[in-house]
Amino acid sequence: MFPVFMALAGLAVGSFLNVCSDRLPAGKSIAYPPSHCDSCRRRLTLLELVPVLAYVVLGGRCRTCGFRIPVRVPLVEAVAGAAFFGIALAFGPSFQTLRLVLYAALFIVIFVIDLETGLIPNRIVYPASLVVFALSALEPGVGPLWALVGAAAAFTLFLLIYILARGGMGGGDVKLAALIGLAAGFPTVLVALFVTFILGGVVAIVLLASGRRRRRDAVPYGPFMVVGASVALLWGHPIATWYLGLLGVTLR
Repeated sequence: MFPVFMALAGLAVGSFLNVCSDRLPAGKSIAYPPSHCDSCRRRLTLLELVPVLAYVVLGGRCRTCGFRIPVRVPLVEAVAGAAFFGIALAFGPSFQTLRLVLYAALFIVIFVIDLETGLIPNRIVYPASLVVFALSALEPGVGPLWALVGAAAAFTLFLLIYILARGGMGGGDVKLAALIGLAAGFPTVLVALFVTFILGGVVAIVLLASGRRRRRDAVPYGPFMVVGASVALLWGHPIATWYLGLLGVTLR
């Protein structure tokens, strides 16, 4: 029952994440005004706020003015619900579940905002860094020291890339790297960085080969970093242990 409860909670949280994704980049309040149609400004009813199902019943349109609701809305709700369900199923009622569902919600918002606007707002990264550090400090597998080392390593690497790329990477990516380092700790953050660079490189090659991007076109890097962080948080420690074991290094 616990995974099912968490899945329902994830759907509800996903609805809130959509609000955050719409309003935070514009500097708007996430609390006021209440959820409404972006076209006719009519306040949504409780039934219209039911995650995923409301979109299906309404046919993806506002029932008053016919304004098309972005497909992203039910997708974010469904992804949040699935993420919460999977985490609860894997870790049960535990501190690890609480920590990971909070990270999932945070990374979903960052993924969407960066993909749609090319921005990673400071008003998300700065307060999130404090929360993430507090959670990582309480996590036996990370701890405050290794959280800070992970943040420093990721921040330094991305700062160098930012300097050398001369505009090819945004400052928000550098700050996000530090945030991911805090969450994963060292050396697990290395798994996040490895996945990020491999995934980003593959996607960049595909976009260039297909003609959808030119060499100088900017590509949001935050989504790749979020995927890398997710892999590291879920499977990073055994991956790092296995790899370092090949080198004869024993991981703590």
